[in-house]
Amino acid sequence: MKHLTILLTLLMSCGIFSQKRPVLIPMPHSLEWRTGQFELTAKTDLLYEGDLENEARYLADILNQATGFEMEPQKEGKENKNPILLKIDPTIEENKEAYQLKVTTEKVTLIGASPTGVFRGIQTLLQLLPPAIYGKQKSEESWKIPVVSITDKPQFQWRGMLLDCSRHFMEKDFVKRYIDLLAYHKMNTLHWHITEDQGWRIEIKKYPKLTEVGAWRTEKDGTRYGGFYTQEEIKEIVQYAVDRHINVVPEIELPGHSQAALAAYPEYSCTGGPFEVETEWGVFREIYCAGNDGTFEFLENILTEVIELFPSPYIHIGGDEVPKYRWEQCAKCQKRMKDEKLHDTHELQSYFIKRIEKFLAANHKRLIGWDEILEGGLAEGAIVQSWRGMNGAIEAIKTGHPAIVSPTSHAYFDYDLKSIDLEKVYSFDPIPKEADEEQKALIWGGECNMWSERAPQELVDSKVFPRILAMTEVLWTYPMARDYEQFYQRVQRHYPRLKVMGVQYGFETMPVHLEHYFQPDGSAELRLNAGTPELKLCYTLDGTTPNEQSKIYRIPIEPKDSCFVKVQAYKEGKTYGEVFEQAYEPHQVLGKQADLLTTYSSHYTGGGDKALVNGLRGSTDFRDGNWQGYQYDDLVVVFDLRDQELNFSEVSVGFYQYNNSWIFLPKMLMVEVSQDGKNFKQIAHVDNEISPKQRGKFLHELQAKFSPQSANYLRVTAKNIQYCPDWHEAAGSKAWLFVDEILVK
Repeated sequence: MKHLTILLTLLMSCGIFSQKRPVLIPMPHSLEWRTGQFELTAKTDLLYEGDLENEARYLADILNQATGFEMEPQKEGKENKNPILLKIDPTIEENKEAYQLKVTTEKVTLIGASPTGVFRGIQTLLQLLPPAIYGKQKSEESWKIPVVSITDKPQFQWRGMLLDCSRHFMEKDFVKRYIDLLAYHKMNTLHWHITEDQGWRIEIKKYPKLTEVGAWRTEKDGTRYGGFYTQEEIKEIVQYAVDRHINVVPEIELPGHSQAALAAYPEYSCTGGPFEVETEWGVFREIYCAGNDGTFEFLENILTEVIELFPSPYIHIGGDEVPKYRWEQCAKCQKRMKDEKLHDTHELQSYFIKRIEKFLAANHKRLIGWDEILEGGLAEGAIVQSWRGMNGAIEAIKTGHPAIVSPTSHAYFDYDLKSIDLEKVYSFDPIPKEADEEQKALIWGGECNMWSERAPQELVDSKVFPRILAMTEVLWTYPMARDYEQFYQRVQRHYPRLKVMGVQYGFETMPVHLEHYFQPDGSAELRLNAGTPELKLCYTLDGTTPNEQSKIYRIPIEPKDSCFVKVQAYKEGKTYGEVFEQAYEPHQVLGKQADLLTTYSSHYTGGGDKALVNGLRGSTDFRDGNWQGYQYDDLVVVFDLRDQELNFSEVSVGFYQYNNSWIFLPKMLMVEVSQDGKNFKQIAHVDNEISPKQRGKFLHELQAKFSPQSANYLRVTAKNIQYCPDWHEAAGSKAWLFVDEILVK
């Protein structure tokens, strides 16, 4: 103990524990803490050399607002005793976003490889100051900066966030606020999604009905919802971003996701309309007519105005989720295919995209599209944004095209925490494992996507934060070794900054994780794990809402019968997150081997090969982790019952329908038995009698009842409808079949 006391005294005398060091997100590539502090006072000079007036003014405005000082940037002025000096030195690094920050007790020197590098370094400098530096009012803080030496640069050139202002309109000042938040965390791209089926948000002077009609929808309750940005407002937003070294990339969706535009100008559709701005979420069959030359003139006129508004070298054209049904039925589109010698509608989509790409290239812009633009052949100068996993990126870089990665597995921040939490985002690897060294250089970076179907403006903060903190660190520091626990602690200390910024951040993860275990004797255990430390979990099994007086979880739950688990987490006497809910239903083949003869989607696994016999029932959220998805394919499962003396007279299977997302109930359920595993005899056949047209999200169980059976093998088949029907908005697209449990009783 005496030796420990001496050691602590020595460390404190050296300044190691004399101050609580700030945390930095993202972490710099090279950081050396030293002893001492630089004190920012009213007498501190803010000096800059070269073309850095914008960056110096930006820094002065933030400092003056919080400190109450009247700091005025001076170009190459005479240094006093404690100046802040901003400089450019392009020789420090080829990367234009690189910077070096050196703080001594007498001086702060920030050198950037370009003005952008200086701006990124300013964000690090601000994070070295107390959180109150981001405040809008004067604070009485002591403005001290620890002595430090930092050399830093980003790994990826594209570090972005998609903000969907089409499904839900976001106010101009809200968009500007997110530009600030991106800048504070060293992101450099705002991907602005401003046209959709549910709303056209950009003023186009040549086509006024795009905003007069397309920007507004009539909700189910009869209210009129919408909004748009005038060209003057867009110029203001874009300049605000330019001043903060954020590139704004507009997305003008084509040829699909275009019903709002077609509601305004139906003559550019395949049928001529009339249409209304869509009120549902999903994918719809009304798309631009590829056989009408007027369509391309219409789009080129729109893009001409877009190009004038956005200095970005890139224009995003979407290109995703394009149902081909209208093209297949359209005489003009069929003639186009014949004239251009196109074999199918995928090649027609490629023709459409390539024609737009040539127009953009002629106007010195590069086209970006979602990975569907690969179908039918990729346009020469196109950049692929891969969202359906990493396959789109892999295919793009193999052909020498750049790729931006934002897969649904890690980057979709509209998804709940049960699908993507902070730790999962932090584990994201933007580089496909299949890439060689040359191909790795074609991965430009990544984005986090904030789609707004279920996230109007007031919910965006809680969806984006704190998850974006993990994304910005991955994209900035990769491939540095990652320590999630250490990162988690830095996030906890970063929250005071977010509070001063006014960010209504959400949680890091689900407050409760449920794990299911099967014991050797066949019994089951449900184990509850707290998502973060220091949580108390209170639960009920009868479906009632738990409170602090409910049973506290300490040992695994061993349910003997069906139950409905509800759990409320508490931290320091306050509720933490929403109530966790999980239905559980045991049955005769619970935990048994199920041989899946068809392949489930890697995006909707339900938990893996035993997902359909784990007793865990799905909810109306098809992303809750309990649903196993099959696109186009049937469900075919065989149970080997040879070592089990089972007598059963019922097989029930739980299904889900939400036709807006192309998820339908099966055509029918068939049950067969066999003694040798080769020759099967049908013992039950149940047709689904619920219409695929029925709207909304709902669960349905098909039950097959029969005389008692004892067999060596049991085969269960559910027939997928395979394609969205002709009446459906995405007619002709492959349909989904979602299953949560096969119950044998």
